[in-house]
Amino acid sequence: MKHSSTSNLPLSGVRVLDLSRIFAGPLCAQVLGDLGADVIKVEHPQRGDDTRDWGKRIGSTNTAYFNSANRNKRSIGVNLQTAEGRNIVLELAKQSDVLIQNFKFGGMKKLGLDYETLKEVNPRLVYCSITGYRTDGPEAARPGYDVVIQGESGLMAVNGDKGQGPLKFGVAAVDMFTGMYSAQAVLAALFDSQRNGKGRHVELALYDCGVMITSYFSMEALLQEQDPEKFGNAHPSVVPYGVFEAQDGPIVIAVGNNAQFQRFCVDVIDRPDWASDPRFLTNTARSQHRDVLIPQLNDVLRGHRRDELLERLSGVGIPCGKVQTLLQALQSERSTSAGLFQDMPHPEAGTVPVMAPPYRIDGDRAPVRAAPPMLAEDTDHILETLLGMNSARIAELRHTAVL
Repeated sequence: MKHSSTSNLPLSGVRVLDLSRIFAGPLCAQVLGDLGADVIKVEHPQRGDDTRDWGKRIGSTNTAYFNSANRNKRSIGVNLQTAEGRNIVLELAKQSDVLIQNFKFGGMKKLGLDYETLKEVNPRLVYCSITGYRTDGPEAARPGYDVVIQGESGLMAVNGDKGQGPLKFGVAAVDMFTGMYSAQAVLAALFDSQRNGKGRHVELALYDCGVMITSYFSMEALLQEQDPEKFGNAHPSVVPYGVFEAQDGPIVIAVGNNAQFQRFCVDVIDRPDWASDPRFLTNTARSQHRDVLIPQLNDVLRGHRRDELLERLSGVGIPCGKVQTLLQALQSERSTSAGLFQDMPHPEAGTVPVMAPPYRIDGDRAPVRAAPPMLAEDTDHILETLLGMNSARIAELRHTAVL
């Protein structure tokens, strides 16, 4: 699919070789592509990325899951189990600025595509390895899966309501954060490489990133030497702050400081007595007495409609909003006017909605230059333009199952 110009984007002229699959690695590469890099996704010519078989199908080779992490890329199909296939990737690596891979521990070394090998032929290469666990530890060979790491890192233990068992996040949070952390590290290493001509080996472990996501919960646990309490949709430290039921549906209210609480009591819910109650004067006091305050507050809020509450809350500067379903949010004016999705042409499906990058640079949203590619759709063009192969040579490689 046609790629629009990247000349105004920060990573214009940077080439990324994406040998990763599933979510964390592809998301890292997608970030770089969104910022203007030419991302070449290397896939098995028949199977492709595992996620081409996950979720709602789009045409013959794409799915909703795959499309969520592979926009702004080109796809080349190469069989890395063949010597000629590995040589193609080696030649592409020589012309690349970044390589991203999440093969099983030791897998790239067996293929002769590990960092130590590639830095000899391309000293400026930034090489990003994403694994389940740190490569110098006893669990280096264990495969990494988001749901497993959510359990092992304590994320499941802090998610959900009080008294509820372990609960995973609705999205693959560990994979997503690892992809973002990876992109940050790659950008830093790339910046350094541009200055001194020397590459770096960037390593990210899903487990490490999973622990990082626990954030202030971790600090509480370490300082108190015990597991923190679960608070569900409420905030562990700020009260009242979370999801509440109004007369006609759920609403989010975030009373962030004591002055807001005063206005909340007097101007929103008509309970001035709470504004002077010593149990509720400070956030610390409200946190200590949340079991008294919240049930009473729920009774009050259930007597008001959401639109009424939202108008009152907004009128006195208290953050608030309706709780929407996912589809409601996607179809809302807030999302559509922001251009968060774009309809892109698809050779089989006609058009397909594609998430737009969240980045705005110089006032403009980074563009969707190309929809997520069909499997191996750019193979011939990449081999012709970057490696100088003619059609006869490409046909030969396809005949011998290299492509």
